[in-house]
Amino acid sequence: MKFVARIAALLLAAAATVQADEGMWTVDNFPKTAVKEKLGVDVTDAWLDQVRLSTTRLESGCTGSFVSKDGLILTNHHCVALGANSCLAQNSSADRDLVANGFVARTRDQELPCKTQQVSVLVGMEDITSTVNAATQGLSETKANEARKKELTKLEQACEDASKKDKKTGPLSCSADPLYNGGQYMMHKYKRYDDVRLVFAPEESIAAFGGDVDNFQYPRWCLDLSMLRVYENGKPASTPNFLRLNFNGPQPGDAVFVSGHPGGTERSLTLAELTTLRNSLLPFWLLRNSELRGRYIQFGKQDAESHRIIQSSLDSIENTIKVRRKELDALLDDRLMQRKTEEEKALRTAIAGDPELRQTVGSAFEEMDKAQARYRDMLVAHTFIEGAAGFNSDLYRKAFALVRATAEKQKPNEERLREYTNAALPRLEQSLKAKTPVYPALEKMTLSYSLERMREWLGPDTQLVRDVFGNESADSLAATLVDGSKLADPAERMRLYEGGPAAVQASSDPMIVLARKVDSQARALRKQYEDEVEAPTDLAAEKIARARFKSLGKSRYPDANFTLRINYGTVQGWTEKGQPVEPFTQLSRAFERTTGQEPFVMPASWQKAKSQLDLGTRFNLSTNNDITGGNSGSPLLNSRGELVGLMFDGNIHSISGSYWFDTEKNRAVAVHPAIIREALTKVYGAEAIVSELAGKSR
Repeated sequence: MKFVARIAALLLAAAATVQADEGMWTVDNFPKTAVKEKLGVDVTDAWLDQVRLSTTRLESGCTGSFVSKDGLILTNHHCVALGANSCLAQNSSADRDLVANGFVARTRDQELPCKTQQVSVLVGMEDITSTVNAATQGLSETKANEARKKELTKLEQACEDASKKDKKTGPLSCSADPLYNGGQYMMHKYKRYDDVRLVFAPEESIAAFGGDVDNFQYPRWCLDLSMLRVYENGKPASTPNFLRLNFNGPQPGDAVFVSGHPGGTERSLTLAELTTLRNSLLPFWLLRNSELRGRYIQFGKQDAESHRIIQSSLDSIENTIKVRRKELDALLDDRLMQRKTEEEKALRTAIAGDPELRQTVGSAFEEMDKAQARYRDMLVAHTFIEGAAGFNSDLYRKAFALVRATAEKQKPNEERLREYTNAALPRLEQSLKAKTPVYPALEKMTLSYSLERMREWLGPDTQLVRDVFGNESADSLAATLVDGSKLADPAERMRLYEGGPAAVQASSDPMIVLARKVDSQARALRKQYEDEVEAPTDLAAEKIARARFKSLGKSRYPDANFTLRINYGTVQGWTEKGQPVEPFTQLSRAFERTTGQEPFVMPASWQKAKSQLDLGTRFNLSTNNDITGGNSGSPLLNSRGELVGLMFDGNIHSISGSYWFDTEKNRAVAVHPAIIREALTKVYGAEAIVSELAGKSR
């Protein structure tokens, strides 16, 4: 017990700047006592259950929430707009641009299918730590890594099989997830909906008013919202657990909570891992994708249709570039690295002073250093080949998935690669079946670019590069591959998928031929990465996590990993360069900022309705809640569990939240519910939706 007290004291002293508002807490370990002491709010188990069952996970990478008993979901516009395969892009065409012009379903039969979207709700959790640890006990790092993956797959399969026999829950989707860097493993059980339809989306110019210029800035004026609906058996799903909107919203200083699925933070990484990010991975990523952004921009300038085709992908990459750039800035911040150095020094000192833990942890830090050095050596090849950065094409990704999936399906479930287990295959199958647009000109541009960069970084004499290119140029090879492929047709994809390895091996489709050619070396690189980087990194991280977990237990929150989290904070602004930033913006200022040129264009629908609008309506608001990517679309809740905002962004300081939480300046940004009602009623005439939000039947 002396060890526990000593290491806890050292760690807490090193992290003295951490304030109570920080934390992405698991729903089973929410700090109710701390919230009561700080905010005077009683958070009950019933409150947490209601919020959990009302919060949805969009498997494309966002959060949403049920806002009616009939499966209506409130989420962000960018969650249905960004990317070539987004719901809005799927339902758009040259003469029907839903991204630019928006969409309103006046009746339910007008709601449009989101063909590749799935929505999940967390209905149960089970701690499986002891079972996972038992499966890896006494094994070498490589064998332990393999055994752990097999055990996780077996547990997921057993969970899903059991749910099929449970008349109360019905079939569930199960995911075995690590927490606290492997200090804990939790089985998350989800009810999943795969019939998802679009109900409402505003024009992009008001959803993302200010565009990339204002992205991650504040004040903001963005109606970044959309609405979806989940269906079961062809009818709107019954969702008795939902959140009621309080259109008045919160006041400054009010206690507020965010429920959602933050995609990932890296606040527990060692200095060696942070150094790899700072010196190798982030610069490499930024260099490649900054050039790709330029090519997107040039492609979009050809004509109006090219601009439409590219816009979702361009918006997505511009957003991500800003995130990666500010993450790099954070790792170049001496304050952050000094804090991380002190925390790691405190942990190492405590371990060194305790014989029992010194034996348990052993040379974990040294092994981590070696693994990171090995990763830096193989980063480029692994990224371009197994990571497919050298083959940037939707058609190629489908071909590669077909080659891998048909081969992996022949193996026992627990022997497969994790992305092809029985638990993972339904999402892949949905994607293969979906008829989504493929734009050959865009495919050729992105594929040619990525082939050029692969040849540049790996070298023209690398055997795989020679095998892939032959005597072709990047442009001619991309044209041959795209023009000759039939994989844009879902019927052809499903023919190959259902035909299994024999059909895939017999296929002469050039994309399939390429994927077959790449697969063996890609698998070799993956195995090398798993054995020489992933396995030692995971084992070292697990040992270090056990030391931290032994001292602090669940008094700290685990890093985000797209599992459900709840955090708390208050409505507040901050001080920027000596000037106060107020927490609310008003509609009037949006009209004042309108220039008529992108990115400050006010849609014609808003200009037409201006005389009817209350220009004093609150538009966006800021809070000090701790959120990150994946929280897009998360509900902002008051102490009564009412929805008082829709999270969609953070300020520029929040990007460093991947690695630390700056209590003075890190702020989250939400759409105010008052502007939601104002827009739906006076701009879009969506009375039926407003009525449903008010609890009335449609």
